Amino acid sequence: MRRGNDKHNYIQKGRVLKEDEKEVIAKRKLDGLKIPLEQDVQARATSTLLECVHLIHNALPEIDFSSIDTSTTFLNYRFGAPIIIDAMTGGTPEAAKVNANLAAAAEKLNLGMVLGSQRAALLGEELAGTYSVARKEGPNIFLAANIGGAQLARGLNVDDVKKLIDIVKADALVVHLNPLQELIQPEGEPTYKGVLARIRELTKQLNIPIIVKEVGCGISKEVALKLQLADVAAINVAGAGGTSWAGIESQRAQNMKSLQKAELGETFWDWGIPTAAALIEVVKAVKVPVIASGGIRTGLEAAKCIALGAALSGMAYPLLKAAVTSKEEVESVLNKIILHFKATMFLVGAQKVSDLRNTRKIITHPLRDWLEESP
Repeated sequence: MRRGNDKHNYIQKGRVLKEDEKEVIAKRKLDGLKIPLEQDVQARATSTLLECVHLIHNALPEIDFSSIDTSTTFLNYRFGAPIIIDAMTGGTPEAAKVNANLAAAAEKLNLGMVLGSQRAALLGEELAGTYSVARKEGPNIFLAANIGGAQLARGLNVDDVKKLIDIVKADALVVHLNPLQELIQPEGEPTYKGVLARIRELTKQLNIPIIVKEVGCGISKEVALKLQLADVAAINVAGAGGTSWAGIESQRAQNMKSLQKAELGETFWDWGIPTAAALIEVVKAVKVPVIASGGIRTGLEAAKCIALGAALSGMAYPLLKAAVTSKEEVESVLNKIILHFKATMFLVGAQKVSDLRNTRKIITHPLRDWLEESP
């Protein structure tokens, strides 16, 4: 992982990260774990709008519950259910246990997993191990590496991206877009000029699929179309209505006495496109698979997303508390989610996931307002 004898191998437009920046990054990653667990940083005045999606009850499903098949295929990988564990953590010693527990449960249930942002993995074997443990515990799972769009803009090169992929033997690469988080984060660098060109470069030079996601503010159809033209393999809309990264960074800024950043986070706490609205318009706009995440808490909500056209439903926060406890706790939470997902299939008469996608649904206000306002 080193270039010659240089320990500081992450370059940002000619600037080498100092050794003490490992501690800064590790502390930020730890805050990203602790704050959602210890404080209420969920959306306040907005929701996913999935409550406006109504699946039609089928009193004559004409199927047996035991015969329902929840499996699906995504990017040529077979999943036991259309659920993917979305990006959470890495880059701090405490993250190793979390990623190990998540991956072990994913292995048991044949689900996919996205790692947290991996820049820290380039700063040494200790931090790299907080990510690679996921592959150790999940040798057969669909595992996605993760880098930030802002990091690409600041000079993360293709060779470094390949190293991150190799560290975890990734099956795909996620590029996360987080302009609001970078704006509020005390150490953030909201540099986004050229990100799309760098994504296009990666799709041409890497031999694994590229997935682009937001982190809780949603992806619009306009952005989705640009990503499709850049040849990404899938898009995760990651809409508003769940954990607010503006809220997390606002709390961090408050703790660091960065009052201007903290106030900015308060103002934009609920900023973004609700998950259901983003999902519907992106599914209509592009032909690539779309993942729905952002505030999805139950198997019923996951089923609504699949009925709206999502290929997978991503979840993070519902698994976080379990992941700091044990792999058995993660497995228990996932089994409940899958049970509720399967129950929804039974109650609408869907024997296969493809049947669920074709089931009738009613969309009510205010979600209808979002859709009617779309040009």
